[in-house]
Amino acid sequence: MPEPRALADLPFASYLEDHDEEHLEPGGDYNVVRFTDREFPAQTAGNARFSETAMSTVRFTDGSLRRSRFNDVWLHGVQVIGTDLAETGWLDAEIVNSAFAGVAMFESSLSRVTFFGCKLVSINLRGATLRDVTFVNSILRDVDFTEAELTNVSFPGSTLEETRFEQAKLKKVDLREASELGIRNGYDSLKGATITFTQALDLAPMFAHTLGITVKD
Repeated sequence: MPEPRALADLPFASYLEDHDEEHLEPGGDYNVVRFTDREFPAQTAGNARFSETAMSTVRFTDGSLRRSRFNDVWLHGVQVIGTDLAETGWLDAEIVNSAFAGVAMFESSLSRVTFFGCKLVSINLRGATLRDVTFVNSILRDVDFTEAELTNVSFPGSTLEETRFEQAKLKKVDLREASELGIRNGYDSLKGATITFTQALDLAPMFAHTLGITVKD
């Protein structure tokens, strides 16, 4: 199981400069920047670019970063509440001990992203593309993967509750190490996923229901 890196372990750590401004700018370019102990309420900063950026104890609430890009970023202790992250792009991102709640991330792209010890509640990932994404020891509650494409995605030690997979496309999705596998819908879209025998037994009633099979003794 992968382990998160500390801030000092980042290859760009020694080059980081503190961000002292109160606001984020739409289309802003934040390269080799460190955000620490900051709050950004109701920020509208779509199309911003964050590259080789570190965020520690940062809180975003009720704003919009739609279509922003996060490349080679490290987030630790970040809270994202009621924020619009739709159509954002995430590449080589590490998100540690953070919480996302009521966040729109539909049609976003996540590639080589790892969540460590995170809590994701009511996240809209409809139509998103996830490739090489790992959720480690995280809680996913009411996360919506409807019509999303998941490739090489795994959930070691994570809890899934009320997860939606309706019309999703899965390839090399490994659910075997999930500590709890709670699926709300999309059982017929689990082709391409790997589960354990025990998980298959637990899901059997819903598989039968989806296929229109009546099981009687």
